[in-house]
Amino acid sequence: MKKYWTVGGIILVFTALIVLYFFTQLKIVNAWDANEVKVVLTNKVWKIHFSEKITKSSLKPSLIYVTDDKGLKIKNELFLSDDQKTLYIGPPEKGYSLESKMYTLHLEKGIKSTLGRNLLLSKKLMFIVKETLPTIGSKSKLNQYFLSVLDDEKKRQGFFGGGVKEDAKSSGDMANSEGVAKQDVSETNVQVQGIDEADVVKTDGNLIYQASQNRIDIIQALPDMKKVSTIVYTNEFMPAQLFLHEKQLIVLGHHYGYEEKTKKEMATADMIAPMHDSLEVLIYDMSKPEKPKQIRKITLEGSLSAARKMDGMIYLVTNHSPDYWMLNENEEIDIRPKYFDSAANSEMKAVDYKKIHYFPDSKATNYTMIAAFDLNQPKMEANVSTYLGSGDQMYMSKKNIYIAVQNAFEEPVEDMTKMVAPDTNIYKFSVDGMNVKFHSSAEVEGTVLNQFSMDEHDGYFRLVTTKGFAWDETQPSTNQLFILDEKLKMAGKLEQLARGERIYSARFMGDRIYMVTFKETDPLFVIDAKDPKQPKVLGELKIPGFSNYLHPYDENHIIGFGQDTKIMDDKNSTTGPRIITDGMKISLFDVTDLNHPEEKFTEIIGGRGTYSPLNYDHKALLFNKNTNMYAFPISVYRNHETNEYEQIFEFQGAYVYNIDPLNGIKLKAKLTHVKELPIYEEYGTGITRMVYIGETLYALSPDKITAHNMKDFKQIGELSLFDANASK
Repeated sequence: MKKYWTVGGIILVFTALIVLYFFTQLKIVNAWDANEVKVVLTNKVWKIHFSEKITKSSLKPSLIYVTDDKGLKIKNELFLSDDQKTLYIGPPEKGYSLESKMYTLHLEKGIKSTLGRNLLLSKKLMFIVKETLPTIGSKSKLNQYFLSVLDDEKKRQGFFGGGVKEDAKSSGDMANSEGVAKQDVSETNVQVQGIDEADVVKTDGNLIYQASQNRIDIIQALPDMKKVSTIVYTNEFMPAQLFLHEKQLIVLGHHYGYEEKTKKEMATADMIAPMHDSLEVLIYDMSKPEKPKQIRKITLEGSLSAARKMDGMIYLVTNHSPDYWMLNENEEIDIRPKYFDSAANSEMKAVDYKKIHYFPDSKATNYTMIAAFDLNQPKMEANVSTYLGSGDQMYMSKKNIYIAVQNAFEEPVEDMTKMVAPDTNIYKFSVDGMNVKFHSSAEVEGTVLNQFSMDEHDGYFRLVTTKGFAWDETQPSTNQLFILDEKLKMAGKLEQLARGERIYSARFMGDRIYMVTFKETDPLFVIDAKDPKQPKVLGELKIPGFSNYLHPYDENHIIGFGQDTKIMDDKNSTTGPRIITDGMKISLFDVTDLNHPEEKFTEIIGGRGTYSPLNYDHKALLFNKNTNMYAFPISVYRNHETNEYEQIFEFQGAYVYNIDPLNGIKLKAKLTHVKELPIYEEYGTGITRMVYIGETLYALSPDKITAHNMKDFKQIGELSLFDANASK
């Protein structure tokens, strides 16, 4: 018996040693399929994640190299991340040649960790190079892509006991006014002058249009306010944003419902996935405002991500999540996105497989659709391009569209114990009228916050990102600026800014860049980018609170809108004082001395719980630079005297300020549509937008519009918009 126990013990010890050896060796933690051939673009940068820090001496061409289809080595640049756990393998100086039909990335066993452990197994990865975004090409290839995604999700559910989904939201849009001298009529607050963004309220200087619930209210502003007409929709369509162009009203909204199918269609093997949410664009002839006439309809499956108008052209970007889970029941289902344009079709049609491009490094399960159409040529069919992979944020200049796509790190299920922060792929599309064509791409570390994190200036594309997670104490987040040339090659960069914090807002103003980060205080960074190859931080200001939106006043002053913060002592906390948000904060920054920025004036509104749509939507700001008027919707709460967690509702409406460097921030008026203050906020009486025409300011809520003299902001008119029958 002792003999058996001895043998059994030896086997157990031997097994334990083998397991210990395996799990303590240096490993590559990327998901790595030796049989997979990846498709990449010519400027691909490979990122290889290791289980341990690797030595800098391992960066040798004999251990890490790429060969072409003839077995010849390619000259690549090798460099390590700051934590030495990620290896970057850059492309050749002029990019990978298209002449080679296949490339192979080699990682040899001689690669060593700082603990002296060698890479357990050599690795090879084969890839082919494309000059432009590759296409899906066939139904089998598309469905196989989604089937592999389903397989990965099943493994994750088995590992975690459930699925986790993270959504990204975008902010930003713009607008213009036509028909009246521009100095007399307000425009939607935009990021790029000359490029309009859709919004819930528009005016042409005579009529005011508002999208609210299931209707569009069309109001004549002058000489006296009156409702000219109302466009009412069924519950299946919800108008969301508007454009104006000459005598046309463009309504962007969401259509909800299933695509109806016959029993025969449902029984076929080539079944089509039902359509749920779609963007619907309705174009009206407003020659007779009292009788709006619909003249065109465009439908794109999915939800609106961004909309722009430039020179009579509309550019739309949508994201669509197909019902790919239905492949579990029928692997022949058609899950292509669909679209419709009444200028050319009589029914919805699916995008051709040969016209579905894909972002090579994205494992997303969304489609991005880019549509362009000419308002001056209503019979010309919209140009629609489709990409497999979701675009998280979009920036548009007068010549290009840039789409930022989060590139999530792929790792084997068994190694999913550590969260690896995503990076960002930038895809540049040239814009020439209705033609939107892929131009180039790049990958940068970190993720962008919103459209204001990106900018184009003198041919350079600039963006700020946050790398990592602010809550990760073991590997604190950092922030950086990247400047890319016309071909999206790196020209200059700034890294390691504000460790442990994340970006809350940014603004690019010519050669100057302003960036706000936050964790406990609000550092405002002033960056000089006059030399795009050598940007540098000139000044930094640390103050309480943070700015969600930065608005330029002039070249030496910038206004910040955000939240105030307080440091609360917590005797029961083991991590120190707590940081809590308090009232809304307005800051006027003086950057005359770039090396020493100053918060010249501040205004704190209300207490904890006070908020404005301006904190997440720049279009909520109305301003007149000539009179220094700044106005925005707001809901105000005041803090309870004895209970930290209780706030008292105090005001709902809009605040109007005068802001200038000499007199500071002065409250001029409080506008409200609330007659008697309710216990809680009410949707119908909440002011959403304001516009001005001549010397009159108009405040709009779903229920009414009021007119105010801009000299003293006293109310001079009121018109009810609420119609119980129309809203049913």
